[in-house]
Formats: sequence, C-alpha cells, structure tokens
Amino acid sequence: TGAALALIWANVDNESYQHLVHFVLWDHAPIGHAHEVDGEMQRTLTLHFFINDICMAFFFAIAAKEVWEGIILKDGELRGKKAVTPLIATAGGMIGPAAVYLMIGAMLGVFDLYSQGWAIPTATDIAFSYLVGRIVFGAGHPAIPFLLLLAIADDAGGMVILAIFYPTGDLQPAWLLMSFAAAIGVYLLANWLPTRLDGTDPARPYSTWMRQKASFWPYAIAGVISWYGFHNAGIHPALGLLPIVPTIPHADKPYGFFAEAEEHLTDLLNWIEHHLKYFVEVMLFFFGLLNAGVVFSAFGEPTWMVLGGLIIGKPVGIFLMGMLAVKLGFGLPAGMKPRDLWVLGCVAAIGFTVALFVTTVAFPAGAAQEAAKMGAVFSFGAAAIAIAMGRILRVEKRES
Repeated sequence: TGAALALIWANVDNESYQHLVHFVLWDHAPIGHAHEVDGEMQRTLTLHFFINDICMAFFFAIAAKEVWEGIILKDGELRGKKAVTPLIATAGGMIGPAAVYLMIGAMLGVFDLYSQGWAIPTATDIAFSYLVGRIVFGAGHPAIPFLLLLAIADDAGGMVILAIFYPTGDLQPAWLLMSFAAAIGVYLLANWLPTRLDGTDPARPYSTWMRQKASFWPYAIAGVISWYGFHNAGIHPALGLLPIVPTIPHADKPYGFFAEAEEHLTDLLNWIEHHLKYFVEVMLFFFGLLNAGVVFSAFGEPTWMVLGGLIIGKPVGIFLMGMLAVKLGFGLPAGMKPRDLWVLGCVAAIGFTVALFVTTVAFPAGAAQEAAKMGAVFSFGAAAIAIAMGRILRVEKRES
C-alpha cells in the first residue's frame, strides 16, 4: 500500500513527495545524515533516516531472531541435513542475480558505472514471497517452509553484504566495541547471572524477577547502545540490533519460521517479536512510502540490470544450485519436485523491501538510484510469473 501510494504521489506531484522524504525532524542532531556546513560536519535527522536507519533495525532484528532460533535450537530449521539443500539453493539465489546483473551491465556498456549495485537483486522479500508462495503452492506444500528458510537465509546473507560492502561512511571499527560490550553486558547481567543464581531451584526466583520486573528494558537499553555503536562505526545502523538478539532468552523448541504457534510462547524473545509485529508492519508501510516513489521517466540501465537479476538470475540460480544439492545426495523435501523448485525460484524473485533498502545504500541519491529502485519495485511482476508458471507446470496446490 505504501509503495503504491508512493508511486502515485511521486508521479502526480514529485516536489511535495520529495519534501516529505527529506522532511527534517531535528537539525544539528547527534544522529542522522552527516553533511558538511561551513567546513564543519553536522548531522540532520530526517524522516527518511528515521524510517530507514532506525525503524528498519526492528525489521532486521525480527529476521535475525528467526535465523538465530533456526541455528541455536536443537531441531532448528537451519541445522542438520534438512537445511543443506535450501542453503545451497540460497547461495544460487544470491550468486545468480548478481551475475546476471553484472552481465546485463556489461552487455549495455555500463558495467563500470553501475557495478556497485550488484547486491540489489540478491534480496528476497520475505513477506510478499510468502504470500505469493501460499497462492501458488497452498499452505500445506513442503515448498512453503523451503521458501521461508531460503528467504530468511537470503536476508541473513544480505545483512552480511550490507555490513561488509556498503559502509555508510568512513569505517571506525573501534565503535563496534561499544556494541559488543552492550551485548556481552546485558547477557551477563540479565540472562546468565540470574540463571546462575537460581542454581537448581525449580522456582527460578531470580530469572522470574528479571522476566517480570525488568522485562525487555535491559535489552532495549543495550539495543540503543549497540545501534549507536553501529551508527558511529560507519556500518549501516539498521543492523545495529543484531548483536543483542542472541542475548535474549529464547524458546526451547522450534515451531518453524514465523509460525503462528509462537504467539503462545512465553519466552522473552518471542514475546518481544510479537509485540513488535504491528509496529514493524506500520513501519514497512512508511518504508514503502518513503522509498518506492520513483517517477516512471526514471527508467534506465540499472532498472533492467536489477529486474533482470531478479526475474532471470533468481530462479535460474536457485534451480541450478538446488539441483546440484540433489545430485550431491541431499535431496528435496518429501513431496517436493524439481518443477516446484523452479516455481519457488520465480516466487523468490520478488525483491521489493530489502532490494529497495540495498538500493538506497548502493547508489547515492540521483538518477542511478531512482532507476535501480524502479527495478526493485517492478520485481512485483515476479508474482504474476510465478502464478503463471505454477499453472503451466501443474504445481499441486496443497492446503494441509
């Protein structure tokens, strides 16, 4: 909805739309976009920075929560042989789009101009892909958990790419000591120490007090400190909550990625996630509103590079690497066929949210960024392609 409104607004009255995007919330602020004024560096907190750099941190934290539980829990989705094929397919779903993006750039003769945007089409939009996946496969098809695992792993890879290849300024890694000190400190004081003091007492008085009285506040404070450390380190601050996620007490049993049953769990990590759910959904509306507003005349080479990377590179990369995993003996989930894997790759080609996010850090504001955004927005066309492919290949829809 936010993206659709942004497209309409930007093409009807682009001047007022840009005024909204760059609306200043706080000038001469301690956080925000850095810029030079009369020879001095100043920061300005704009609405765009507030959404992209602060609010998006909660989106990435929720994705990191799912990744962390998939790794740490005994029967987690990212452990054991069952995770191998989706993870190998994920590698294909990142390498394929990047390769196609660069190949199209070389064919168009603009490789040197736009090569820094290679990571834009590596992203998969979890929410939209999940919705389209359920339309194509049905809720009970084994391709759905495969798709979720792939999308989560894809976005985890995207976080690593953002941190390594797209710093927001001059890197000052010493500031990361603040982030990791906050993570270690809150883990020791709010998690490890109460458990240690409880000993073998089944009532767990110290852990219970910490959960009921202190609740999420120690982790919220640590999160603010960690975010500020990332902000000053030159690493994108939207990743600033990631060191804190593993320190929060988590569930003992996995129910699968974004499982509805998790709403009934009482561990603090799931409690935080479900209390953030509606805030993040509202934030994603504003993210779409502030980032998807491109004028239709913005079409250019980066549009075709991003769109080609997603529409062509994603399904090809996922299918080839997934079938390689099958040849290596890891196999597909029971009830899933090679044609399902191809259609799943088409579903995963919806890049939207994270692709838009990477676009804003890969290119400075201007024609290249606007053109690349157009490619990310029009990757919604992958939904129609996936639905059509599902019908052509006669994918069996399973609701239970």
